[in-house]
Amino acid sequence: MSRNIDVDTRLGQRVFTRGEIETRVREIAIAIAEDYRDRRPILIGILRGAVYFTVDITRQLAIPFDLDFMSLSNFKMGLQKAEIEKDLNEPVYNRHVIIVEDIVDTGLTLNFLIKVIESRRPASIKTCAFLDCRERRIADVPIDYACFQIPDVFVVGYGLDFRGNFRNLYDVFTLHDPSGRNTQILKQTGKRNQP
Repeated sequence: MSRNIDVDTRLGQRVFTRGEIETRVREIAIAIAEDYRDRRPILIGILRGAVYFTVDITRQLAIPFDLDFMSLSNFKMGLQKAEIEKDLNEPVYNRHVIIVEDIVDTGLTLNFLIKVIESRRPASIKTCAFLDCRERRIADVPIDYACFQIPDVFVVGYGLDFRGNFRNLYDVFTLHDPSGRNTQILKQTGKRNQP
């Protein structure tokens, strides 16, 4: 974390503790292992926010699996799509794919990603999200595994960042904003200023 950030004045309420996260990750991994018994899924972690969640899920999986990562741009509303910044190294044709996201809010990026993966003709696609923010949903996307549902608040920690900061926190916090700006302005500001 940047030493220039005053954590105590920027973090708000603790939303999920490390222990709560570890418990839910373990439960999700057990559910995936049961659903994919006798199969070898490929988990696709979406960079950069889902790195911590993806790694922790795989550490708890009691089945064989493959792991790959993709990176997408923010969803461009005018173009009605995101752009692939880093594509997969592994082919997904005839594979059982699990897309792992840090947070699903509007669902637009995940909807785009599902269509991209579907065009590569996998055997199946499921989605796994650390956080599911249904209040902001625009695209109707399936979330097969979700650790937690959250209201429309800006949160950081466990891979989620603000301007590249706070990803490495074990707990998840709301972001305190003394100016009183709403969460969407914070989200737009954070994404626009990412390195």
